Amino acid sequence: MKRERGALSRAFSALSLTPFVYLLLIQTEPLEGVNITSPVRLIHGTVGKSALLSVQYSSTSSDKPVVKWQLKRDKPVTVVQSIGTEVIGTLRPDYRDRIRLFENGSLLLSDLQLADEGTYEVEISITDDTFTGEKTINLTVDVPISRPQVLVASTTVLELSEAFTLNCSHENGTKPSYTWLKDGKPLLNDSRMLLSPDHKVLTITRVLMEDDDLYSCVVENPISQGRSLPIKITVYRRSSLYIILSTGGIFLLVTLVTVCACWKPSKKSGKKRKLEKQNSLEYMDQNDDRLKPEADTLPRSGEQERKNPMALYILKDKDSPEPEENPAPENSSVLSPWLSRVWEWRQAELKAIFRDESARHTCAHARSKDIVIALSSSISEIPDSLL
Repeated sequence: MKRERGALSRAFSALSLTPFVYLLLIQTEPLEGVNITSPVRLIHGTVGKSALLSVQYSSTSSDKPVVKWQLKRDKPVTVVQSIGTEVIGTLRPDYRDRIRLFENGSLLLSDLQLADEGTYEVEISITDDTFTGEKTINLTVDVPISRPQVLVASTTVLELSEAFTLNCSHENGTKPSYTWLKDGKPLLNDSRMLLSPDHKVLTITRVLMEDDDLYSCVVENPISQGRSLPIKITVYRRSSLYIILSTGGIFLLVTLVTVCACWKPSKKSGKKRKLEKQNSLEYMDQNDDRLKPEADTLPRSGEQERKNPMALYILKDKDSPEPEENPAPENSSVLSPWLSRVWEWRQAELKAIFRDESARHTCAHARSKDIVIALSSSISEIPDSLL
């Protein structure tokens, strides 16, 4: 009896497990659906150019797929929807003439704008397939970096200055990242080198002589890179600055002294004409006085010469009468010794004046020499009858 009961219990347990076995067999059969793959997950696009969002799908069905591309936002934006390559419905205005679909489900976006940046999701479904395939691709859109330049207030700085700032500037470019170079190599970690949060501005605190070097900056984004021309920063020692200022001051002082020593104000033309006229009148008076007796002539001539010792060297004048027109033979013998003595006295006086002028005005030596020559030539024209 016991054996029969055991056989019956084993038969009932086998019958109870059969439905579960059938269910497991059904679950392990291959499921029909669309499988989507993509060679890239991130695409970098440039403003004004095109970007291909490339995908591939596989399916056991031969029917045309239904393709739907969306731009994921807080509220998803439908870019395009199609059956195969035939667009369903009307495209949004900002996507018109910019969309192209391929048979494998890929999407080509033309004339990229900054607003096109984001995450794109594609869904592909086929009627006979049970499940829909999905895939996401990230697209970035940027403006190329223009050539940067390093801006500084001055290319020279004094040693131990508290702060010296360099600014890396560029006109165009999105998402820039900045790198500073010293003598063509990245800056070493130094507590004196301070960078702004975006690394665009470099500040050197407490400038040292070792900071005298070439500096440049590199700007890059996902699609481009730009490097500035190197700029030379010159660091001066404080002692060197004092030497430069002292040398410049001495040079300026020497120049001023030289100019003052060599400069002599020139006589105005009106003043010169007035002096010539006065000397001519005095010479005419002297000619009139020579016709008087010796007793009257000599004192007056001596007195006149004491008043103006320089009147003798102008002996010929256009307005004065020629000495030979009205000769005075009776007075010539009397005047000749007197004129000789006066000439010797005037010559000695002129020599003394020229020596004083030469010692006082070394730069006017050539001018004094010309005056002596002019006086000598003028004296040589004195009529023989007066000597």
